[in-house]
Amino acid sequence: MELMFVVLIIGILASIATVKYANLYRKADEGGLQGNLGSIRSALSIYYADTDGQYPLALTVLTVGGKYLAAIPAAKIPNYHLASALTTVGSSVDDAGGWLYNGDSSHIRFGASVVNCVHTDTKGTVWSAY
Repeated sequence: MELMFVVLIIGILASIATVKYANLYRKADEGGLQGNLGSIRSALSIYYADTDGQYPLALTVLTVGGKYLAAIPAAKIPNYHLASALTTVGSSVDDAGGWLYNGDSSHIRFGASVVNCVHTDTKGTVWSAY
């Protein structure tokens, strides 16, 4: 009888550990996504400074010659979209995954880059709000 209780307790602890491990894995992916977004934004800032206050019309300009980025990093949105370096140019989020870059020079948010996703992270923040 005591052995059954021990096995039951070990089973409960193992199931809790599995759930916690899955959450840690997702949080690590979210941190990677935020880091990649930061890399894009940093490259945009350097480009902006180098071109005397002009943003590029598309993110692919940042990879020409490898001066700002070697390649557009993939946006791996945990639990919602596969890893993709797809960049949509526009001003509204369409949940296609990848990145959304506002290349419309007449728009107030010209030069902004966000995650093209309407889902939320583990904290409940919508990805396109980052």
